Amino acid sequence: MKLKLLAALMALGLGAGQHAAHAAVTQEMLDNAATDTKEVLTWGMGTEGQRYSPLKQVNTETVKRLVPAWTFSFGGEKQRGQESQPLIYNGKVFVTASYSRIFALDASTGQKLWKYEHRLPEGIMPCCDVVNRGAALFDNLVIFATLDAQLVALNQDTGDVVWKEKIDDYHAGYSATAAPIIADGLLLTGVSGGEFGVVGRVEARDPKTGRLVWMRPTVEGHMGYTYDKDGKATENGISGTTNQSWPGDLWKTGGAATWLGGTYDKRTGLAYFGAGNPAPWNSHLRKGDNLFSSSTVAIDVKTGKIKWHYQNTPNDSWDFDGVNEFITFDMDGKRVGGKADRNGYFYVNDASTGKLLNAFPFVRKTTWANGIDLKTGRPNFVPENRPGDPTEGADGKKGSAVFAAPGFLGGKNQMPMAYSPDTKMFYVPSNEWGMEIWNEPIAYKKGAAYLGAGFTIKPLNEDYIGALRAVDPKNGKIVWEVKNNAPLWGGVMTTAGNLVFWGTPEGYLKAADAKTGKVVWQFQTGSGVVAPPVTWQQDGQQYVGVVSGWGGAVPLWGGDVAKRVNFLEQGGSMWVFKLADIK
Repeated sequence: MKLKLLAALMALGLGAGQHAAHAAVTQEMLDNAATDTKEVLTWGMGTEGQRYSPLKQVNTETVKRLVPAWTFSFGGEKQRGQESQPLIYNGKVFVTASYSRIFALDASTGQKLWKYEHRLPEGIMPCCDVVNRGAALFDNLVIFATLDAQLVALNQDTGDVVWKEKIDDYHAGYSATAAPIIADGLLLTGVSGGEFGVVGRVEARDPKTGRLVWMRPTVEGHMGYTYDKDGKATENGISGTTNQSWPGDLWKTGGAATWLGGTYDKRTGLAYFGAGNPAPWNSHLRKGDNLFSSSTVAIDVKTGKIKWHYQNTPNDSWDFDGVNEFITFDMDGKRVGGKADRNGYFYVNDASTGKLLNAFPFVRKTTWANGIDLKTGRPNFVPENRPGDPTEGADGKKGSAVFAAPGFLGGKNQMPMAYSPDTKMFYVPSNEWGMEIWNEPIAYKKGAAYLGAGFTIKPLNEDYIGALRAVDPKNGKIVWEVKNNAPLWGGVMTTAGNLVFWGTPEGYLKAADAKTGKVVWQFQTGSGVVAPPVTWQQDGQQYVGVVSGWGGAVPLWGGDVAKRVNFLEQGGSMWVFKLADIK
């Protein structure tokens, strides 16, 4: 029998460790990824980013039987922060790791099928650890971004490089950490590097070749372009109006990096990207709203033009960024989007027009504003809680300091939330912390940090920093919460089994009842979990997977908070679980 199987494999041109030929990943498959229970084809577990699975073999009754099926170590000495969301297709797991690595694993056993390790130069400048958040699948390719600002497309079966394209100059502070997405047949990517005075943008490429199709800057005053098949650029309109919301030449190094990537909704035809903090942090240098920084930007995928924008933090002075994911869902017969911003407020916008429908705090303390005006869409700033102008200080070297909450690491940061159409609630990994912050004089220098501020992060409570919260987007109520001693830095998943899964820096993958918040299962992975879980079904079994490996921005930038979690150990592994008595 074994000889017959081997002969059959050889007839197909396969070795014993290879998988049979399979259909290429198509846009139609990606558009339906949220309901595909056998695969995880895209970041967000669906292009809309809801991170909801209709699977329910693992549920509130059976989850107590969830046990490890296999684990895989990323190996080596590169055990820094692991923030990747795995993809699953054709019996393979595609998972990225720190230092721009990607692995293909057998989804049933965890056996390594191949590995690609990108050769990084010495001069990379990632602001917030050497992380990577995942890949994209299209055709027979798996595509991911690298810390030296490149895109690499690999053959799914062999790991061989099919194409490689440069995004931008890493010497100028550009890098790339986000998972690309596929929208209307195009590969959409952003850029990282906001702390170095880069110019944020969204790019669309042909996923089969890497050829640029259009580029849209996210800083007002910069020109967008479309590209023909020979690479010739044609102007596609300036983003915004030059100097309308930026003074002088500051828009030329304005930041607004799109470092978390985006989401896409086929029903609206729009891709939604968050644009990050303006540069420098010192807001007194850049009077005005500083579009399109700290905003949600909705881009027409066919044309590359901005259809609408909503600015969460005009004239951002706290590095609140605006890059958090915009997740589309149905509410009151409308297609809308939810966003839990780093500034501590949760926003609901019309997904087609950007009109603000609701806004409310999802953290317990916000000092920079005392609410969002639903008529104007603007925050009600508390002027005395903006860091002072250094030129008005006694020595001209430091402005007056203020205590601000949340701290610049945000009420929510890179860790994606989840939405359940069953409970109609969002599950938000949030943090309660503040910061002392002050402004300093600063001038732009290529490749140098471009902040103009000093800060110290401080916890607000003795008993907890992190809290997973169930939030009702209609009335703004926090329905339940599960507190956590350390900051939460990993993403969330919810399922039709009435479960919510999330990880903690202390190393636990946890599951709670989605309606009540009661924790019904947890497992210690051996290192901090700062990545989002996924689930899929294979051979009649539901699997749950998550990457483990402590790191990211908290131990690098966390001030007094970093001291609280300095006992946590780094790591690098993928854990997969299934029910114990399913054979």
